[in-house]
Amino acid sequence: MHDGFGVFIGLDVGKEGHHAVALNRDGRRLHDATLPNTEAGLRKLFDKLGRHGRILAVVDQPASIGALPVAVARACGHQVAYLPGLVMRRLADLHPGTAKTDARDAYVIADAARTLPHTLRRVDTGDEALAELEVMVGYDDDLAGEVTRVGNRIRGLLTQIHPPLERVLGPKLQHPAVLEAISRCGGPTGLRKAGRAKLTEIVKARAPRMGTRLVEQIFTALDAQTVVVPGTTAAETVLPRLADSLRDLLRQRDQVAEQVEGMLDAHPLASVLTSMPGIGVRTAARILLEVGDGSSFPTSGHLAAYAGLAPVTRRSGTSIRGEHPPKGGNKQLKRAFFLSAFAALADPLSRAYYDRKRAEGKKHNAALICLARRRVDVLHAMLRTQRPYQPKPADEPRLAA
Repeated sequence: MHDGFGVFIGLDVGKEGHHAVALNRDGRRLHDATLPNTEAGLRKLFDKLGRHGRILAVVDQPASIGALPVAVARACGHQVAYLPGLVMRRLADLHPGTAKTDARDAYVIADAARTLPHTLRRVDTGDEALAELEVMVGYDDDLAGEVTRVGNRIRGLLTQIHPPLERVLGPKLQHPAVLEAISRCGGPTGLRKAGRAKLTEIVKARAPRMGTRLVEQIFTALDAQTVVVPGTTAAETVLPRLADSLRDLLRQRDQVAEQVEGMLDAHPLASVLTSMPGIGVRTAARILLEVGDGSSFPTSGHLAAYAGLAPVTRRSGTSIRGEHPPKGGNKQLKRAFFLSAFAALADPLSRAYYDRKRAEGKKHNAALICLARRRVDVLHAMLRTQRPYQPKPADEPRLAA
């Protein structure tokens, strides 16, 4: 990424405007000023600096407020790269001074592009599809947050007014039958008033197999508490509205998942990713957004370190020795790998690897992290070769995932 460039532009992007610092190959400043967040201002800057040589423009945010500079730089025919925020902060500590200003940050970005090209991440091309995908995945993340918030609110209200009922309904809160029961009957008073026959009719329409058992569990919980807690009347009014809100949010997530799946179908790597056990539409979309085609990571170890799954060695003489879980890394990517590892426990090979780690004395989460790290090796190879997942024969001693 470093060869052939004569100008290195560091852009500390902002909502209203950006600060740009441009350095030549010798480190001399060619530009150091703010510029508006407009196409005209960005084009003027690139045209001015283009006289000094081939341009590499580096941003600290390739999406959201950094999307326009990336698009304009590409439209002008310039190469674009991304310097992760954590790397930038660590590099800033190596520069004189302790001030935190846009100008200093822009200089750090430009200097990293000039002297430390290995710290940069490529902003993948073909990003038309990825940009669309990022918007939808971001919206789905927002919906997921709302689902959690509303679900917690419902469980909190039930815990406040009727803890036994919450223990029955809480774990199944997102099930259509439970949401329909709360929506139509409300809380404990409304459920008791509906009666067994009516409640069975409501529940079994959406849960034919577990409907009768669920109704029995509900009335057993209702019989366990006879006292009426203050606030129950208001909760009976609020709970149906919250249930309707949660049901609508879940419906929207399903619709977004269908749209994301349609977008993924157009990406050549989508079928490669989803062929791996435990990787569904949402996880594949997140991996594509964070990793791209994987070419920015020379080895699976680099990818694991970026995701925060590679253990960190701590050693000092003979007094401090050992490896510890990393605290950094890309949080969203780490979560995607962790959740996909959990989902992959239904796969025999993945389950065998997990069980082996548990037999070694590791706890559940630690064993899942080991499995996620092992799966990074497999996924990196899949991205490199662009070949779908191929499980190894059961008689091979080393498991694929």
